[in-house]
Amino acid sequence: MRLKHVFDGLILIALALAPYYLSAFNLSLLGRFLALAILSLGLVLVWGWGGILSLGQGIFFGLGAYVLAMHMTMVSLGPGELPDFMMWSGLDHVPAWWSVFHSPVLTLACVVLLPMAAAAILGWLMFHRRVGGVYFALITQALALAFSTLLISEQAYTGGFNGLTNFTTILGYSVDGPDFGRGLYWVTLGFLALSFILCQWLRRTNFGKVLVAIRDGENRVRFLGYNAMAYKTVAFAAGGAMAGIAGALYMLHLGDISPAMVGVIPSIEMVVAVAVGGRESLTGVILGTLLVNFGKDWISNAMPQLWLFVMGALFVLVVTGMRGGLASLPQIFFRLLHWRHKRVAGAHAASAIEAGNPAPTVEEEAGAQKAV
Repeated sequence: MRLKHVFDGLILIALALAPYYLSAFNLSLLGRFLALAILSLGLVLVWGWGGILSLGQGIFFGLGAYVLAMHMTMVSLGPGELPDFMMWSGLDHVPAWWSVFHSPVLTLACVVLLPMAAAAILGWLMFHRRVGGVYFALITQALALAFSTLLISEQAYTGGFNGLTNFTTILGYSVDGPDFGRGLYWVTLGFLALSFILCQWLRRTNFGKVLVAIRDGENRVRFLGYNAMAYKTVAFAAGGAMAGIAGALYMLHLGDISPAMVGVIPSIEMVVAVAVGGRESLTGVILGTLLVNFGKDWISNAMPQLWLFVMGALFVLVVTGMRGGLASLPQIFFRLLHWRHKRVAGAHAASAIEAGNPAPTVEEEAGAQKAV
């Protein structure tokens, strides 16, 4: 356990010092992937510990991103001005529900509360009917598709396929300032660290223990008097809130948000990253998210047509051959060492028997050690 804490600390130090050894482009790229890692930690809570496979986390990711993007669009407008896409669609005034997000305090609250409320309502409706397993995954996948389609079709209010872009300021700070990228990176890393600590704490509480018990045997937990639906709903709502924060931070690093980032394929990629890292390991999913997304960036630039095949093969490999993901590599290594030790010991014993010198028994070895 101490070795694990040392390893986590070294990773945190390396990430904290990244602005001093990475270029501005690579730092922005790393910041985006760390924002996605916050969502991955939420999936550990939802899928790894709660056993709830959600293929629709892009919905909550998109809600957080669009809410903050709407605020940044509003503050960039002058008196009486409209966003370009509203003018092109024939609107003559900003809708009232857009005007709500002119307040920075309300916007930041909605970045967290809106995805959380959406996840809580969806979770309650599904878990109340005891919908789970593959049915839950398919329904959330369909909802992600519906959400992205809605964003595209309502161009007058969402920017349509192009989404929202051309931001200038956030909370009074210019997004084009020389120090903005570095500061945003550290803010993202801070939120990731807080999310990591929160998840670790939740895992040690009775809530975390009951959640894992529900994953392993929901009927048994229900017969013991626990309200499994409530626990799963709270976990799903917490995962939605973390996805909303991740979406807002990701949008700030990238500088825009569009329906292409919140649909089915991005939602599946989020799950693949968690599976590669190890869905029950907090450190593992962070590393898995970085590995998968950096791999996607490199492969899609070098061979764009191969990325989806590589991602599919990676997912199949992890699910069939290494179900614990990257987090299981140390266990696999020590098992191989143990197997090799037993094999060498067996070979020595066989050689001794063939030479007429049978291998010493356990009692003989203990006596020899006492004599020494």
